[in-house]
Amino acid sequence: MQPKLTLVGAGPGDGELITLKGIRALRQADVVLYDDLANNSLLEFAPEQALTMYVGKRAGKASFSQAEINDLIVRLAQEHGHVVRLKGGDSYVFGRGFEELAYAREHGIPCDVVPGVSSSIAVPASQGIPVTCRGVSESFWVITGTTRTGELSDDLQLAVHSKATVVVLMGMSKLEEICAMYCQAGRAHMPMAVVQNGTRPDEQCVVGQVWNMPKVVAQQGVGAPAVLIIGEVVTLHPSYLAECLRTAGVTY
Repeated sequence: MQPKLTLVGAGPGDGELITLKGIRALRQADVVLYDDLANNSLLEFAPEQALTMYVGKRAGKASFSQAEINDLIVRLAQEHGHVVRLKGGDSYVFGRGFEELAYAREHGIPCDVVPGVSSSIAVPASQGIPVTCRGVSESFWVITGTTRTGELSDDLQLAVHSKATVVVLMGMSKLEEICAMYCQAGRAHMPMAVVQNGTRPDEQCVVGQVWNMPKVVAQQGVGAPAVLIIGEVVTLHPSYLAECLRTAGVTY
């Protein structure tokens, strides 16, 4: 038995979007610590005798603190061997993956990283929205809506004025603030989409413009976890034009 940590990106929600290398790591696990956004079906790839433990974190729900998770990784690796840390999306995209890896290394535990498919790209794509498109958007920003201080990231202030696609993760609790920021910058009519449970069977998407997105989201009952997409690329969504006409009260 050799202590080891492998960070595995589980992908955006659809269990089939994990990588082959991620599945191989799960098959060699002695312990699997999995997050809220990792598809539970992936646990089937772990050996029958492997210890599996839920350590997810979501607003409004009881959860392990990051310090507790760090300690669990080290203790279980020392007691059982190979710990696979199964995290939604990619471990290094707002997943605190590097914090966990650094803590394990400080305690002499070898570490590997298996990248995952990030929801920042996959969720828009699942709705037919490319984050970049020639002639429409030349770049994209990925910004967290939940910083350590609880305030919106300063980067969003810059992104509001950019022509780039802006993707906000973990931003539903700040939706009204984000939309107000765009409105104050004179960009109230920027196209916007909100996708809940992206790539899963219960995926739900609303499209429209920034100025009325909080109202539309409330009417449709869309909530967290969700990905926010702001930019001209949203006009490429199949229902964008119809939704804008409906909101404006135009029949066709």
